Amino acid sequence: MSWVNTVLDAAERLGAPRAAVLAAAGIEANELERERWPIDHITRLWHAAVRCTQDPSFGLQAGAVVGPASFNVVSYILQSAPTLREAIGSVQQFQRLISDGGRFQLIAGETASWVVYHPRQGVLAFSPHQLEAVLAAVVNFCRWVTGTAATPLRAQFSHAAVGPLTGYRSSLHCPVEFEQAFSGLLLANELLDRPLPQADAQLASVHRQYAQARLAALSTSGNVVEPLRQWIAAQLQGGVPTREQAAQAFGLTPRTLARRLQHESVHFSALVDQARRQLACQAVGQTQRNFTDIAQSLGFAEAAVFHRAFKRWTGRTPGQWRQDALAPKAAH
Repeated sequence: MSWVNTVLDAAERLGAPRAAVLAAAGIEANELERERWPIDHITRLWHAAVRCTQDPSFGLQAGAVVGPASFNVVSYILQSAPTLREAIGSVQQFQRLISDGGRFQLIAGETASWVVYHPRQGVLAFSPHQLEAVLAAVVNFCRWVTGTAATPLRAQFSHAAVGPLTGYRSSLHCPVEFEQAFSGLLLANELLDRPLPQADAQLASVHRQYAQARLAALSTSGNVVEPLRQWIAAQLQGGVPTREQAAQAFGLTPRTLARRLQHESVHFSALVDQARRQLACQAVGQTQRNFTDIAQSLGFAEAAVFHRAFKRWTGRTPGQWRQDALAPKAAH
């Protein structure tokens, strides 16, 4: 749904209200509550947005403003990847968490490599603006993940130009060719293999594990509880996550997430409480960390509140729990 909102937001910036675009696409407003849309729904939305805005550069403009929020949890992996090449590899691996509408291919060359986009359309033919938005988004992604004014060597599309050439050059920052065998960007290998400023192997591993759990859940039963547990545990290291933050990370509305959890007879607050209990028991029983530090790391404002919560969870105080955990070692 992040891509749906990207299209609607771009149309609104160009003077076409969200309600008008949805009506032109023949899509009910309550469809925005769904977790994912069929491919043809997305295609109808693109065609309607172009009609409503009457902007021949609509796709380029929509793709040029794509940011981390458009990639959901995958954005965290991309921002902590060691190189742009590995970040693109992560997009290939977790493409379904972003969109069902296509896949990326990386064709390596001696000095430069092609990033090719293969659309996966449904019954309806893709709008050329969809392809243009994807390539413009890749250029924008390269810029925000590298922190530089990164530019492709060349861009090409399988369709004919639908807007003025100046629009393509200002969005893609490189020479552009049309009616080619495939749609893609040619990137210098030096750019692809340059170390990224925010590379963090440990953080990338945490986010990758969570994304893999989400992908597995999407591919099987659609159960959201287990990947949500993992996400909560990872987020607790920096504070207590909210249901709204979880919904955003999973590409859902808060209402949809609540409905999914209700279907599985689980409350978000209970999952947070369980995660805090597990981490607290591990920290108290397996480390020598100060109890106040543990309390703060799990989002407790005061040590006394943490002590009461720990007693509720385990029936013992943190001191008693640690003493019991260390007793066998001391006896030995």
